[in-house]
Amino acid sequence: MSSFPPLLLDGYRTFRTQRLPTEQSRYRELSERGQSPEIMVIGCCDSRVSPEVIFDAGPGELFVMRNIANLVPVYQPDANAHGVSAALEYAASVLRVKHIVVLGHAQCGGIRAFIDKAAPLSPGDFIGKWMAMFIKPGEVVEQRSHETMQKFVERIEKAAVFRSLENLMTFPFVRKAVERGDMRLHGAYFGVAEGSLFVLDEATKEFRSVVKAA
Repeated sequence: MSSFPPLLLDGYRTFRTQRLPTEQSRYRELSERGQSPEIMVIGCCDSRVSPEVIFDAGPGELFVMRNIANLVPVYQPDANAHGVSAALEYAASVLRVKHIVVLGHAQCGGIRAFIDKAAPLSPGDFIGKWMAMFIKPGEVVEQRSHETMQKFVERIEKAAVFRSLENLMTFPFVRKAVERGDMRLHGAYFGVAEGSLFVLDEATKEFRSVVKAA
């Protein structure tokens, strides 16, 4: 117990004395009848980008899957273990969520490593292998002329959201739910410094500020 992170212990004590009393009935209800969130969020592992905090979600409201660079692989049923695919299958087939949101963000370390080739594809290199699925065979990702590095990185961070949305549709159970109208896919982008949120406009394929839209 003495080696357990004090930050977590202090946080739990605050939770137990301040938040839990106001939500105790909610936790008991979730314990008895199980979870039934309508929204799944696929986000990045980055400690600055917590979906529950960004969307001010209460217990049981979001089904969250986080990984490096908020990537969704293509549907690939084989003998290997697939964490993201398993979470998707559970969300779509068991929970029957109505929405899946891919949440990208600024200053993404996985995307920057991909751009800088700081995580090359090599034996035993998990990050490199993971980020390699971001591009298709023969696809080239490079900085455009007159494009600043900041704009380049931001473009690729947003491109990761588009690629994940594209890959989601390769999963039969996701595609069927979308085509039936039982599920909708969404893209979003979070600006860490300002706490800004941009949502992908399905018609224009551009990210629109939620604040300006409001």
